[in-house]
Amino acid sequence: MEDTGLILTMLALLAVIGAFAGVLAGLLGVGGGIVLVPAFFYAFQTLGFDGPNLMQICLATSLATIVITSLRSLHSHNRKGAVDWDILKAWAPGIVVGALLGMLVAASVRSVALQVLFGVLGIVVGLYLGFGRAEWRLADAMPKGLKRAILSPLLGFLSVLMGIGGGSFGVPLMTLYNRPIHRAVATASGFGVVIAVPSVIGFLLYTPQGQIPPYSVGAVNLPAFFVVIAMTLITTPWGVKLAHATDPKPLRRTFAVFLLLVALNMLRKAIFG
Repeated sequence: MEDTGLILTMLALLAVIGAFAGVLAGLLGVGGGIVLVPAFFYAFQTLGFDGPNLMQICLATSLATIVITSLRSLHSHNRKGAVDWDILKAWAPGIVVGALLGMLVAASVRSVALQVLFGVLGIVVGLYLGFGRAEWRLADAMPKGLKRAILSPLLGFLSVLMGIGGGSFGVPLMTLYNRPIHRAVATASGFGVVIAVPSVIGFLLYTPQGQIPPYSVGAVNLPAFFVVIAMTLITTPWGVKLAHATDPKPLRRTFAVFLLLVALNMLRKAIFG
């Protein structure tokens, strides 16, 4: 039987994490995974669950929440006619392949290696959030043929290794290829579904080693999943209201600095312990 005090502390930490992730998602349009993975990592580590597969649990649980949030977001965007289904259908098969490969790689490497990967990719995302420009373009149309065959699995692969949905890589990719930002955000919610569903199925069959957080199925921690989903349902609309009442540019740059600090700290812990 798990200690009641430990369970209550874990639930309280998870509620704070979910509330913060929901506000950020509504305020900046940033996927929750980029916040959830490091937050889960530090919360579970603080509670004493510092096993060799801690990062796998954080990635899997984050991706499980993304299944729900991406489906909800996709439905909302589709009702407004904003989803580019041609892009989603063309890119989905490659993304699924990449997501499955990402899950297999994540399951086979040490937690510290995933910390390093998250830190490096987090720095890349943070720099783009801080310094990227809406007018940057690589081409006027989305890639096809060989280029799409390379980029679509890569998008799914890297997203799973960070425990994130389609927004952090998918939105910049589509805007760089001349897709309007609102269409990119809407379509990226579909990317999130095809990234998260196959990878979560794989993680549910995975068996983590060492001491793991209580009530986990495979690498997915159920209390974290349910608490975060409940809190984001409450707080995401708050973030949306705040976004309409403030200038998002300085907030976006502030979050970029925050993300860079989190990513650098993850690297520090991985390298120096």
